[in-house]
Amino acid sequence: MEQKNANTDISSLEELCNELHRIFDSDSVNVDYVHHLMSSYKSNIDDWKIFAKFDRHRYTRNLVDAGNGKFNLMIVCWGEGQGSSIHDHADSHCFMKMLMGELTEVRYEWPSSSSGESTLQEIGSNKITVDQVSYINDSIGLHRVENQNHTEPAVSLHLYCPPYSSCYMFDQRTGHKSVCQVTFWSKYGERTPYITQMLTTPENN
Repeated sequence: MEQKNANTDISSLEELCNELHRIFDSDSVNVDYVHHLMSSYKSNIDDWKIFAKFDRHRYTRNLVDAGNGKFNLMIVCWGEGQGSSIHDHADSHCFMKMLMGELTEVRYEWPSSSSGESTLQEIGSNKITVDQVSYINDSIGLHRVENQNHTEPAVSLHLYCPPYSSCYMFDQRTGHKSVCQVTFWSKYGERTPYITQMLTTPENN
């Protein structure tokens, strides 16, 4: 994967998308360089406000760039107190950058492969603040993400490579898993058909 100078900053969301398309033109993923790109972009509400769609009942996934099938870049909007279930990432790389507010990420070990029920073991947690970037993949573990602020919303920028349409969500008390279909609340700033959202299960990030 050809790279720009590691000191090169990304000045806009459009420039970030363009550079992501360039580097994902190959089949390899340089995790450190993608992390650098996500970190280099500094949140600018004028860049992303058109994609920031909120729902008072749940957090929303809003597609910014489909990445020619190589990646998905999306804006995730979290209302006050909204959060995900515990979930995996279907063998995908997951980068999460804060654009507004603050999120809490809690990570868990995978449940034991032995039969029976077992409580998922927490392995760490951290606060993600504006312009910070967090990374996880399935070899690191599972996680859940939550806006613990009950007076302020939060907005984050997520990159998944490769994209996926379903993952597993987990019961913290038993370790049992179930399939979760993931959809988009909006695409490219436009609301997706309402019926699609009504037929899907709760989503994860």
